[in-house]
This record gives sequence, structure tokens and C-alpha cells, in this order.
Amino acid sequence: MNDHYDAFEMSPVPAPGPDAVAPEPFRGIYGMPAFVTIPTGDLATSVDFWTRGLGFFELFGIPGTLVHLRRWAFQDVLLVSAATGAEQPPAMSVSFACVLSQVDPLVEACRAVRPDSVDGPRDTPWNTRDVEVITPEKARIVFTAAKPFDPASQEARNLAAIGITPPAAGRDDNEGHA
Repeated sequence: MNDHYDAFEMSPVPAPGPDAVAPEPFRGIYGMPAFVTIPTGDLATSVDFWTRGLGFFELFGIPGTLVHLRRWAFQDVLLVSAATGAEQPPAMSVSFACVLSQVDPLVEACRAVRPDSVDGPRDTPWNTRDVEVITPEKARIVFTAAKPFDPASQEARNLAAIGITPPAAGRDDNEGHA
């Protein structure tokens, strides 16, 4: 029996590739399996950056208290009013999936709103292109886009070195990784 299965039908994240199309912003209501709560000393400035820079939209708000932001399904952020914001970004970050075609526009939009907010983009050894953004409330946000898998690439060799290999042709399992 296999305890692992391909569950991409549950995910809004498209298969990696240069032609991958981002899903539309998701405006439905669901029980959130996870979300991020970020305190901010300036709710209006934070909402402006998250919407214009990061591409989130306001799902709903309680004036002066809370704004629920969303992008794709399961990418939920609650901005909550706080007396003061953080002085420095924390070491911890939160990552949101995106597609490759969103990386450069995201960088441009963030820099247009806050010029020094972006670090990257950079390619990772695990086959993604990442952009780190420091938001007005000093949250460390990473947007990560999977790159197409090339079995002959250095990234494929990096993954193989730690035991992660692509499924064999015709195999639809995770048993080699379980």
C-alpha cells in the first residue's frame, strides 16, 4: 500500500514551466488550513504594499483593526493593527508560490512602491527562482517559482545527491521517496 499520492488536483500551483499560467486570484470562502498573521503599525501602508507590490487583494477588512488579504487559494494573510511594528525583519520567512512569469513583474512592482524592498531574484540549488521581499511591517516574504525540471541540470544532480530523483517513465508513485 502506498501512503503517498499525487495530490496536485488540490493545489492551485500549476506544473512548472516557462508557459505556466498563474491561477486567478481566489475570492471564495473556505476554512483556511493555514494563514499568516502579521502585525503592522500602519495598516494603510501595509495594505497598499501588499496589494500594489505583492499582488494580493483585500478579501475583507474590519476598519482600523484587520485586513484579510489573499492571492491564490490557500495564500491568506491577516494584517492586524499593532501599536508599533517590528524594528528589524525576523530570520523567519513565509513563502508563497508563484510562476516564473510573475517574478520580474513582482520585483518591478515592489521596487516601484518601496525601492529597497527586494533581494533577488536568485536561482536556488533545488530548482526554483526566489525573490525575497521585506514588507513595510518588516515581514520577510519569499516568492518562489518552480523552474522546469531538466534531468541533465546541476539542480537535478543536487537533488539526486540527496536521494530525490524524478519518477521513472510510466511510474506515478512516491515509493522511492516514502
